[in-house]
Amino acid sequence: MAHSSPAHDSGAEPGSTRALGRVRQADGIYGTIITASVLVSAGDELATVPLAISVLVTLAVYWLADVYAQLLARPHEHGSLPTWHDARTALADTWPLVSASFSPLLLLGVAWLLGARSSVAATIALLGAIVMLIIYSWAAARAARLRGFQVAVVTVAAALIGVLMIALKNVVLVHLH
Repeated sequence: MAHSSPAHDSGAEPGSTRALGRVRQADGIYGTIITASVLVSAGDELATVPLAISVLVTLAVYWLADVYAQLLARPHEHGSLPTWHDARTALADTWPLVSASFSPLLLLGVAWLLGARSSVAATIALLGAIVMLIIYSWAAARAARLRGFQVAVVTVAAALIGVLMIALKNVVLVHLH
């Protein structure tokens, strides 16, 4: 679960607002990709409610595993274990890994409540996740003080990841079913 490590080594002082912002952006991107991955892999197999639960449970497992790994990887004085305060802080700091799923899951639920089949609702949620990925990537590029062409490259890369996820979903549906 080393996905957050680069954000912790971002050049900003550990614990600074800037470093925390980068960790949260990285966790938001990571959570969005996990959300989209679950929607891609299970969206046509599960009914809407079990799919939403699968997304949340998957993210909770990644979130807890990431916090556990971070806490154990941090240096602690005199061989002591992390404190409860350390754990609460790490859980709060990395919460965007889970909360990144809320918009796509809201779309999933609304589409389903409006009568969409579960697979169609999952596709709508996947599109929402891709939009969120693009927004998170754009925000991360801006926070990294990238400008112009560089921001465009980062944003287009996020969109291409989204297109790849849709393509993989179609490959799975057509060739594996």
